[in-house]
Amino acid sequence: MPQRHSKNNNDLAFFTYEEKRKLGYGTQKERLGKDSIKPFDACCLCLKPFIDPMSCQKGHVFCKECILECLLSQKKDIQRKLAARAAQQKQEKEEEEERLMLQKAKELDAFDQQNHGALPQYSDRNYSRDKNGFHGANSVKVTSYEEEALRTMKAFWLPSATPEASAKVEAPSTTTTCPEGKEKLKLKTLFPIHFTEDTSEQKKSKSLDTTYICPSCKVSLTNTMSLVALNTCGHVFCKKCADRFMAVDKVCLVCDKPCKEKNLVNLEKGGTGYAGHGDHLEARDFKHLGSGTGLGLVRPATKT
Repeated sequence: MPQRHSKNNNDLAFFTYEEKRKLGYGTQKERLGKDSIKPFDACCLCLKPFIDPMSCQKGHVFCKECILECLLSQKKDIQRKLAARAAQQKQEKEEEEERLMLQKAKELDAFDQQNHGALPQYSDRNYSRDKNGFHGANSVKVTSYEEEALRTMKAFWLPSATPEASAKVEAPSTTTTCPEGKEKLKLKTLFPIHFTEDTSEQKKSKSLDTTYICPSCKVSLTNTMSLVALNTCGHVFCKKCADRFMAVDKVCLVCDKPCKEKNLVNLEKGGTGYAGHGDHLEARDFKHLGSGTGLGLVRPATKT
């Protein structure tokens, strides 16, 4: 008779650790490969090869149409939130004015009842008084106040008197943000960038895809290289050529346009998938058993 180990025991009323692992429950880890990483020549929004690329000051590259559409949708959303905020402030102001009018009307009514009522108001504690200070012939008025209080009572146990929680609209931010880096982004801070295509006959015969090279050293640009763009003219170079020539000569190597060190913008890249690249890319997925249903509840995967 085989021993009762967790790997071959199946007569228990609960799942063992080995059975849960075979069913896929627990924390599953997998390192992301090259196919899961965005290439350097892809738009950060549509994830396709960019068309008329534009970059922000932080080095995030977008298609011109994609980033303009994104900024336009953000402005429309800001206008919608501002309109909702203005409507809420107007409603609060009207409610405050109505509350002040009702309070003033109650004070006038109480003053009129006190001075022109059937019986004067006594301060003696032996006399029976209601909560509004009326007694005797004024008890009819007390009943009407009680009816109004019952009608406006906020009682969560009565369906007809359930209070409503007012949704507060916070003051929205009026600035547009970068969809990739979440920093403030304006249209005037974007600048077009220009990649140098490899037009050699050897590259044309090998592949139909567009290959970009550094205009200085003629090396093909890949995700393993750090790229630098000039925000004055938009030309893209590798990091080595930018540090060796442009940072010293203060001039663009393609158009001879003057530049400064602050005009060099490091372009963001997706990575290569290798651990030596410095990117800690690991996908984790946690799945556990649901209570009473037999279904598994899955938590979204996270990338670290």
